[in-house]
Amino acid sequence: MTRDYQQFPDDENGNLLWQMFEDGNDLCEPHEVEFSIAFEQKEQAEKCALHLLHQEQKISLYQEDQHSEQENLWILNVHVNMILEHEDLVDLEDWFGRIGKEFGGEYDGWGCTSYLFDYEEDEE
Repeated sequence: MTRDYQQFPDDENGNLLWQMFEDGNDLCEPHEVEFSIAFEQKEQAEKCALHLLHQEQKISLYQEDQHSEQENLWILNVHVNMILEHEDLVDLEDWFGRIGKEFGGEYDGWGCTSYLFDYEEDEE
């Protein structure tokens, strides 16, 4: 299939969505997407978390594993159930980036679980 650059622009998000589509993901089905914001201070992360809860966002907050390169960072994930459309992803990245900055954090990207099903064809 030829890539539709209207639906899958030539940027990081478009490339990822195109790869998911090529791998067989149904992008028309809702996915739970995690948008991450990293904080150096727990207090900053907690204030941002409270702000997002007031915005009716589903969140999780944890401290990065102490054996990682980015020791002691607090990671705030915002869980959004959505159809994976490029424009919506970009808009949410911008919004979470602005909110992260407002509270002293840094937007750290998004991810989601992709579900691939291998259907066995019936032998006749």
